[in-house]
Amino acid sequence: MLATNLPVRLLKLNNNMKKAYVFPGQGAQFIGMGKDLYDNSALAKELFEKANSILGFRITDIMFSGTDEELKQTKVTQPAIFLHSVILAKTLGESFQPDMVAGHSLGEFSALVANKTLSFEDGLVLVSKRAMAMQKACEAEPSTMAAILGLEDAVVEEVCKSISDVVVAANYNSPGQLVISGSVAGIDKAIEILTAKGAKRALKLPVGGAFHSPLMEPARQELAAAIEATPFAKPICPVYQNVTASAVSDPSEIKKNLVAQLTAPVKWTQTVQQMIADGATDFVEVGPGKVLQGLIKKINKDANVASA
Repeated sequence: MLATNLPVRLLKLNNNMKKAYVFPGQGAQFIGMGKDLYDNSALAKELFEKANSILGFRITDIMFSGTDEELKQTKVTQPAIFLHSVILAKTLGESFQPDMVAGHSLGEFSALVANKTLSFEDGLVLVSKRAMAMQKACEAEPSTMAAILGLEDAVVEEVCKSISDVVVAANYNSPGQLVISGSVAGIDKAIEILTAKGAKRALKLPVGGAFHSPLMEPARQELAAAIEATPFAKPICPVYQNVTASAVSDPSEIKKNLVAQLTAPVKWTQTVQQMIADGATDFVEVGPGKVLQGLIKKINKDANVASA
């Protein structure tokens, strides 16, 4: 058994082991993210500056030395996490040898650049459009999300179905940790019922709206056109997508699943379980924070996890 939480460069793998690279989603951001890359890598600096030009504002100023409020803006948060993850992956050079990749929600776009389905430029443009479309959908109708801890998924799903307001399971993060999404009234009702049913915690999350729910349908439609118009190449390794929790290599199927992702749940628990079933022994988190490493260990305590 390999030691866990080692930097990726220290993981020694034999030929029977498969390495999975995983990419975090919204919520992993922090002020100062990516600055060490910018300061110490000519390639990273070049890519960050290219991103500033594509976005039309200096996102690096906010990432490196802005305020938490500035970084929390959806139009900033999503591109910032994407940039940190993708540029970090590119600086790994020849040591970046994935057998498979996956990303949590937004992180799926980072994964698709890392496995060469998308170019850096096209990935950034899509992430920016996704962020703007989601922001508009959030502003159109007040909505929110809540984390439910300590209950079986089936119990949470059943309660969601019993409520007349919009409320659905949105993120299957790990066993006993399920995030629900929907209207403010629906979430309030669900929290009350699930607390009565014995949830260890049932708390609203500080998010802009009901991501991965039917309330994101306007954003899904807007993003669908952009994705359809973007070239997707054959990847260098399979991506395990949020919607299917299975390996996908066909570019047209990847597009379809990526469009569906905005209104469908993130099946992270199922994704990690399937990657392990397909031979993954080592998971390397590429991007800010260690959230995914923690979730993976909760899903399978024997999995080896590391930061890139």
